[in-house]
Amino acid sequence: MHTLINRFATPLTTGLFIVSAVSGIALFFHWAPGAFHAMHEWLSLVLLAPFALHVWKNWKGLLAYARRKTLVVPLAICLAMAIPFAVSGPMGGRGGNPGMRALPLLTHARLADLAPLLDTTPDALVASLQQHGYGAASPDETLDGVAAAAGVPAWDVLFAVMPAR
Repeated sequence: MHTLINRFATPLTTGLFIVSAVSGIALFFHWAPGAFHAMHEWLSLVLLAPFALHVWKNWKGLLAYARRKTLVVPLAICLAMAIPFAVSGPMGGRGGNPGMRALPLLTHARLADLAPLLDTTPDALVASLQQHGYGAASPDETLDGVAAAAGVPAWDVLFAVMPAR
C-alpha cells in the first residue's frame, strides 16, 4: 500500500487537478459546457481519492505546517473566499442558472397561463401534450400534474412542448 501511495498519489492528484482546472476554466468562460460539465463534476469527485492519498503520504509535512501555524491563514483565506459563493448561490440567494430557476415557475403554471409564453393557445397546448402521449385534458392543469400522471420529470414534458427556435 505504501508503494502504491508513493507511486501514484502525487501524479494522480496533479493530473486530475489539471483536468479539473481546464474544465473549470472552460465552464467559467462557457466554452462547450456540454462537453465539460459532467467531466468537471465527476473527475473533481474522483480527485478526492488521490488527494486523500497525497495528504496521507505528506501527513508529516502537513503537521509541520500546522505546528508553525502556516496552515491556518491559507485555509482561512480559502474559506473566506468560498463563503460569498455559498451564501449567494442558488440555495442562499439569487445565484444559479436562471433557466433552471425558471423551470419550476413554468411547470407550476396552469396550461392556460403557460400557453402564451410558448407562443400557442391553451387548447393547442393541451393538444400538443396529447400528441406527445401525455394525458392533459384541461387548460387548468399544470405541467407538474401532467408529468406526475405520466411518471416523468416535469421538465421532460415542458421540453416536449417547447417551440423550436
